[in-house]
Amino acid sequence: PPAATSSDEEDDSDASTKPIRSEKKKNPASLFQTGGDPPKEKKTKKKAPPKAAESDEDTPETPQKNSNKKGKGKKSKKAKEERPPSPVIEVDNLEEFVLRPAPQGVTVKCRVTRDKKGMDRGLYPTYYVHLDNDKKVFLLAGRKRKKSKTSNYLISIDPTDLSRGGENFIGKLRSNLMGTKFTVFDNGANPDRANANWSNVRQELSAVVYETNVLGFKGPRKMTVIIPGMNADNERVPIRPRNDNDGLLMRWQNKNMDNVIELHNKAPVWNDETQSYVLNFHGRVTHASVKNFQIVHGSDPDYIVMQFGRVADDAFTMDYNYPLCAVQAFAIALSSFDGKLACE
Repeated sequence: PPAATSSDEEDDSDASTKPIRSEKKKNPASLFQTGGDPPKEKKTKKKAPPKAAESDEDTPETPQKNSNKKGKGKKSKKAKEERPPSPVIEVDNLEEFVLRPAPQGVTVKCRVTRDKKGMDRGLYPTYYVHLDNDKKVFLLAGRKRKKSKTSNYLISIDPTDLSRGGENFIGKLRSNLMGTKFTVFDNGANPDRANANWSNVRQELSAVVYETNVLGFKGPRKMTVIIPGMNADNERVPIRPRNDNDGLLMRWQNKNMDNVIELHNKAPVWNDETQSYVLNFHGRVTHASVKNFQIVHGSDPDYIVMQFGRVADDAFTMDYNYPLCAVQAFAIALSSFDGKLACE
């Protein structure tokens, strides 16, 4: 096998023996339901989960051990394994599709490629998302804006038009000054330019918080992902902050979790044999990296809301499930590339 250049890129693709469990069928939709409008009665959880497709289990595939690789990498016998592709997904209206939650019971499997070629692409690469299937349908492109005080990524539904003013602008990811907290917006208007009933104001689609651990950012990262809850019709509850104190991050910090869901990355397990941290990506990730992660809900750590991981130097798989949409998943992935975190 090719020599690994750094601990970030060492391969760890030997199949592990754990079968994928599929005994208990929970209805994942109920994990994300928060009701919608401000709840009439405080703090009572809605009990009736929406009727959801039952097939939220992964098809059994050869699981693989691969993840946050830190430590001495064993060279492994490189068996050429095909990544299981995405199910057939119709992308009729791109703009609508990328903001629509994944269908229940379907994992939308995507591939993210990073393009560093060109004048300043080394510093400002462009990232592209395609469906990971035969048609390789283009979904989104993202790129960091150059003249921003904080990290600011524009997300577009046109691979060639990454301008803020263009009609292809679909969302953005903005970090705090430290580069440890991120907010994801759709393409609505700034609150300063609100119309009378506030309906044109941008929604916050997600927030991501990175915590350093004892190893700084060198070991497994701890991520908290905050997303709007879903209403009884399985639609995202719109969160349109009127000012900076009303956004997802502030609500989370103030423990005001009405209509807000908190998710975390699944903690990888240290593996003595490979001297690395390991997660089971079911064959979808083949290169170890501290950027590999899986996002889960505390109440059901077996239901993977999103997973992201490296498959080549500049290629990654990004798979997401209900209730995430493509823009949310891509923005969360972009946050993991950001400069201050990438001090590996």
